[in-house]
Amino acid sequence: MSTPEDRTTGTHESMPPGTRREGVPSGRAHQDAAPSTPQTTATSPSHGSPLRADCAIDSEGRITFTLPPVPGAHPRLLLRLRPRKGHSETTRHLLDLESGRPDGHRHAVLEPQPVLDEGRWDVYLLPEPGAERLRLRPGLRDLRCLVDGHLRDRPAPVAVRIPYVTKDGFLALRAWRRTAHAEARTIDVTDRAMTVTARLHGAELHADATVRLRLRGTDTVRTLRPRTEDDARGFSFTVTPADLADGGGGAARVWDAFVRPADGAPPVRVGRLLDDVADRKHVYVYPAVETDGSALRPYYTVDNDLAIEVT
Repeated sequence: MSTPEDRTTGTHESMPPGTRREGVPSGRAHQDAAPSTPQTTATSPSHGSPLRADCAIDSEGRITFTLPPVPGAHPRLLLRLRPRKGHSETTRHLLDLESGRPDGHRHAVLEPQPVLDEGRWDVYLLPEPGAERLRLRPGLRDLRCLVDGHLRDRPAPVAVRIPYVTKDGFLALRAWRRTAHAEARTIDVTDRAMTVTARLHGAELHADATVRLRLRGTDTVRTLRPRTEDDARGFSFTVTPADLADGGGGAARVWDAFVRPADGAPPVRVGRLLDDVADRKHVYVYPAVETDGSALRPYYTVDNDLAIEVT
């Protein structure tokens, strides 16, 4: 579902050195928001090295996993939705590992349906029913179809899956599922303002559409009028330090960005999900707009949603 306007996103952390303009990444590093729970690692039966799963994703979101010969009479892949801290594990998805290849390799296909719940999914090998599950290391990841994924209009619900490597070196999937999504394409920062160019997926913009910047942890909202394109999907908006002045909330304030497609419609989170970067926060780093003793800096949260920090 689309992120509600009163949902709190990840806490902002200090930026690493270096800046980029217009959405240019400071590097293509896949990072997890937190290390996953330690697990037993699957190993190759021939020489005891970590068992690795190759994966490839197509333009429809279909993911094919390929593993070398594995032990067990009926091996399967287990996808586990990583629970929030302090919560128990509740959601799993099983895939049969099909055989029949001359080299003994097996493959499993995760179809676009059913749509995965939003979150991080860890990938395990189940050698046979009732056996201990074993974490898999990543092999080759073919994500080429995701690089220009923002060029295709997506219907509702907007579902995204990105295979990635966790901080502790295991294979996982990052999934999003939202009723609608506003994909940020470029963020242009000048010495006076920042301008965001975006495209709406799963909904259309009406004449009374608005951009809403909500001060995190409060009910304070700043409303801006977007510039919309003729196709009722593309839009842009400009933010200046004056737009977010006197917001309260302490010395450092964070504003989360939404677009409301029509008066009374649910707000849709602005973010960047439709490419091959699973964790964008420390990869895409932007300069600040500094004026009159304050600084305004756009950044992406741990959920890849767009936020603006004012200090």
